Amino acid sequence: MSQETLSAREEPQIIVGTHALLYDKVAFANLGLVVIDEQHKFGVAQRAQLSAREPAPDVLVMTATPIPRTLTMTIYGDLDLSTIDEMPRNRRKIITAVRDESKLGEVLAFLRTQLEAGHQLYVIYPLIDESEKLDAKAAAAEYELWRERLRPFRCELLHGRIPPLEKQEIMDRFRGGETSALISTTVLEVGVDVSNATVMLIENAERFGLAQLHQLRGRIGRGEHKSYCILLTPAQVKEASAKLAVLARTTDGFEVAEADWELRGPGDLLGTAQSGLPALKIGNLRADANLMRRARAAAVSTLERDPLLELPENQRFRRLIVEQEGRTFSNVS
Repeated sequence: MSQETLSAREEPQIIVGTHALLYDKVAFANLGLVVIDEQHKFGVAQRAQLSAREPAPDVLVMTATPIPRTLTMTIYGDLDLSTIDEMPRNRRKIITAVRDESKLGEVLAFLRTQLEAGHQLYVIYPLIDESEKLDAKAAAAEYELWRERLRPFRCELLHGRIPPLEKQEIMDRFRGGETSALISTTVLEVGVDVSNATVMLIENAERFGLAQLHQLRGRIGRGEHKSYCILLTPAQVKEASAKLAVLARTTDGFEVAEADWELRGPGDLLGTAQSGLPALKIGNLRADANLMRRARAAAVSTLERDPLLELPENQRFRRLIVEQEGRTFSNVS
């Protein structure tokens, strides 16, 4: 009997899965609650697929770093917010530093002191292989170089194109202490917990988004040892300095998210853009948060009285929604 059939027959009552659960071939008899973990890894349309089922289920989204659009939804009052602002027991704050390649010698010396102290480390790259289109280093191309740099300590290469069984064996060796350094891509971003790993060096850090950098950084600092995240950039790169300075300043996921919101814009609540500037002629979503709450209360009151905005005094609102958002009004209601 297929998993799809089981879920339609109400067996089992709890289903844990990946993006595969989003598609129509998976039938639910009575879907009551959808929990989306690592929310930033899903697109807007993907998250909407489950929550749009009939009858509409309750939805709980979880993330260490909310995307700009999610923060905007909390400001508009379309998403209730609960925060866990305490670190787990026996965790220490991660020290984050931004360095350019002119300091590589000092960085390598520091990495060796950590390895000699019995700790382990990650080196993260934005690409698996070198690209003609992107001026960025790649894990596979740099792997042999790292083996020479860190000799006699054992290094291994990890990326998404490695077969799952081999990938698991690599992680088991690292977790067991047989491997000292993992040269990897962002395949390490979630689900990795090795308490003895105390250093993460992120190459071409300017190529990553703030949320992704914060998630990657969360792979270290998972034990009682002091941990360090080093964001390495080319010497000539200056445009990402404001973004990387945020990570050097704070380890608070919501502070990182708010900075991301400021840098990239709040996104489109009626569309699928998860960042970008809003089409506001005046006003600032953060500075005018109190005004936003009052405006939302007025909007809710109006829609309760006139859900389709059919009353004469509401025709202007109806027309603006149709003209500016390009939607038929049935979609809005």
